[in-house]
Amino acid sequence: MSVISGWETLAVASVAAFVLAVVSAVAGFGGGVLLLPVFTALFGLRVAVPMLTLTQLTSNVSRVWLNRHEIRWRLVGWFAAGAVPLAIVGGLLLAHAPLTALKRGLGVFLIAVVLWRHLRPTPRRPSDPAFAAVGAASGLGSALLGSVGPLTAPFFLAYGLTRAAYIGTEAASAVSMHLSKIAAYGVGDLLTRQVLLYGVALTPATLAGTWVGKRIVGRISDRVFVVLVEIGLLAAGVLFIIGL
Repeated sequence: MSVISGWETLAVASVAAFVLAVVSAVAGFGGGVLLLPVFTALFGLRVAVPMLTLTQLTSNVSRVWLNRHEIRWRLVGWFAAGAVPLAIVGGLLLAHAPLTALKRGLGVFLIAVVLWRHLRPTPRRPSDPAFAAVGAASGLGSALLGSVGPLTAPFFLAYGLTRAAYIGTEAASAVSMHLSKIAAYGVGDLLTRQVLLYGVALTPATLAGTWVGKRIVGRISDRVFVVLVEIGLLAAGVLFIIGL
């Protein structure tokens, strides 16, 4: 249940969605992780996860369009091959899955990834087919937790993608996953009238945030970009571990 109602709820959710879009447009991920606690406080977890999915879908579609010329579509295809079936399974399990242990385990993993990147600054470049496994893990985790964008970041970075290529490819991969989740949530009766209405109402804030983020990312260097991504990974890991 929301602790506030009506236009106040919409205003808070819109500001949060704008911030989600800016963060995601700059770092390629992370906004959903930060937005989930806000939506959970406003609406409860079972409503927050499908609502977040609709908001992320809008954000990712806009990022695909803005970065369309740099997208590596072969990677998107491999990612979708693993993400789509597991996202459907996770979406059907959402109503009954124990989420706390999974979120904390993911938090530990994300922090470990940043440490590993510094202990081994030149990791082996993953093959294209390896992204099917990345997609499978992301699809299942995202359907259950609402957002695991940070999970994919180390693999896209290790592949050598930065800035527009990274943001656009990650966003296109996420679109296939989010569409699958939405279908599963519909089958599981989680796409309520409230979820759909807020999903539509938050679209303008999401599009505005994506536009602002795109202007910011064009002004920073590749090195600063990677540092921002790693800070986001650490922040996401801490949020998951403490249960937010």
